[in-house]
Amino acid sequence: MKPVRFKLKRLREDNIKDKFLTEAEINRLLQAAREDLNPYTMLFILIGLETSMRRSEIVSIEKDRIDIEREVILIPKAKAGARIQPMTPRLAGFLKAYLEQSDADERWLFPSKTSVNGHAHSMYSAFRRVVVAAGLDPKKVTPHAMRHTAITNMALAGVDSFTIKQFSGHKTIQMVERYTHPTNPHVKRAMEKLQAQYEIKGFGNSLA
Repeated sequence: MKPVRFKLKRLREDNIKDKFLTEAEINRLLQAAREDLNPYTMLFILIGLETSMRRSEIVSIEKDRIDIEREVILIPKAKAGARIQPMTPRLAGFLKAYLEQSDADERWLFPSKTSVNGHAHSMYSAFRRVVVAAGLDPKKVTPHAMRHTAITNMALAGVDSFTIKQFSGHKTIQMVERYTHPTNPHVKRAMEKLQAQYEIKGFGNSLA
């Protein structure tokens, strides 16, 4: 009798159905992070929202690979290979102040005394705690929601797919285009916002 083989469907990291955080939800999340006992929670969330970096990439950031002047972070072992990650001027300013107050001898941005490699393995527990404190659904708002939100907001802002690919570290343009596809609900909302920018008199739903 031949053994039965089951083919498991691999989950895609960038599922377009992932939770998109609104501006109000982001502010609630950040406020809860400010009040959290873990001093690294706020840093973790801000980096996620301001860079679209993956969770594993964030917790393994080395301090000497952060270039404040150029506003970039070097990621030597990313999913698609080594890359230079851009960050917002706001995050660069936050990190500048943070690094000036941190231990100069510490290698990692998210150090851990219990970890074999010296840095935090995951911030999932702290993130989930903050999500609950913010009144959000932890089943929907996972760490990946920050990456999804950052990329989607870039698409909504009209940033081209090639630039988003460089920013997010996707392997192909096709992976990015899921955020900019014409049938994507976020794109539909963008078109509604465009329409709201100006009023065309005498033009309704009919061309007659």
